[in-house]
Amino acid sequence: MANTYTQIHIQCVIAVKFRQSLIKPTWKDELHKYITGIVKNNGHKMISINSLPDHLHLFFGFRPTQSLSDLMKMVKGSSSEWINKEKFSNSPFKWQEGYGAFSYSRSHIKKVALYIENQEEHHRHKNFLEEYKQFLDHFEVDYDERYIFKPLE
Repeated sequence: MANTYTQIHIQCVIAVKFRQSLIKPTWKDELHKYITGIVKNNGHKMISINSLPDHLHLFFGFRPTQSLSDLMKMVKGSSSEWINKEKFSNSPFKWQEGYGAFSYSRSHIKKVALYIENQEEHHRHKNFLEEYKQFLDHFEVDYDERYIFKPLE
């Protein structure tokens, strides 16, 4: 679109279904490259991506040429399909329904990217659910406890 100028930076957080620890260190870099390809092929710019066994953070410059929900549907659906096709997991791989999305100003890009790159260190002190609720509270997002990413009961 001519004469359209934007500066939108989004961090999305997605969890493995039932927060199972299925993302293995042996193939997580390939997963990051695959998801980066999806983001780039849709006209957006990946800034930082990292995952732990039960969840993934992606931070990107977002172009308003598609909806965020369409992009996330594509990221989650295509990557699940790819993981299963490559047989990276012994059990069927699925992402949990939904995602968290948080926007940042340009002045926060380096700090957010560093936070994502250092996920392993952050999770030595705080588990995923604590981290996720902290994001929701910090960004003043109303949420229903029934729909927060939960483990298999």
